[in-house]
Amino acid sequence: MSIIIFLAVLILVWQGFYTVSVDLLHLCKSYSVPSPLGVGERFVEFCTDGSLFLSVGNSLLRGLIGFFIAVLIGVIVGLLINHFKYLNKNLKPLILGIQTLPSVCWVPFSILWFGLSTEAILFVVVMGAAFSVSISVDNAIKNIQPIYKKAALTMGATKKQMYLHVVFPAALPELITGLKQGWSFAWRALMAGEVMTTSIGLGQTLIMGRDLGDIDQVMMVMIIIVLIGILVDKCIFSVIEKRILKKRGLA
Repeated sequence: MSIIIFLAVLILVWQGFYTVSVDLLHLCKSYSVPSPLGVGERFVEFCTDGSLFLSVGNSLLRGLIGFFIAVLIGVIVGLLINHFKYLNKNLKPLILGIQTLPSVCWVPFSILWFGLSTEAILFVVVMGAAFSVSISVDNAIKNIQPIYKKAALTMGATKKQMYLHVVFPAALPELITGLKQGWSFAWRALMAGEVMTTSIGLGQTLIMGRDLGDIDQVMMVMIIIVLIGILVDKCIFSVIEKRILKKRGLA
């Protein structure tokens, strides 16, 4: 209930600022400041013609596909870095450096290699999230208490048994946190890829609003992007995280 009251107050303050700055004092132009009513109108328009559902569906599909590919690559690279000291010493610093690159830096490569296609967007998503996942996997395994591994070795566990029954279960809470971070990187990278291509999606809808000078449309898309990010976190990652912590008596 408190969150509803907070959001209602926030919207009222937002509308009040628009009314005072645009309608009363004329300090700002109407095309430069979005209003809640204008955003609501655009939302109804896009829902009515179905374009919003198409954009959200396309973006979510690309985001999920790119994220799963990034997780697959990130887990493999993270395991290799953790297992081989040579890679940990030489490859990990390089990955840490590449991770700091904004996702938009990969857009020129994606367009040159794949053209203005869905594959180009997926490439940006994968490159934006895979390195973060790999670092998270390596850190999660490193943070396991050494006594667990020593006990497993004492009991005669093989390397396969060590990873399946000791390493992954012990690292699971931190791995979920890493995957959550990877999703945030993937979702941001997706928007960077979509705004540079012609594929239908939230990013392209955002750019269309900019080209038309429709600040309400731009704001509507930004709000939807934020809401989807929050929903994915609350409905998927937070639920999984709570269940794991609850089973271990940590929540």
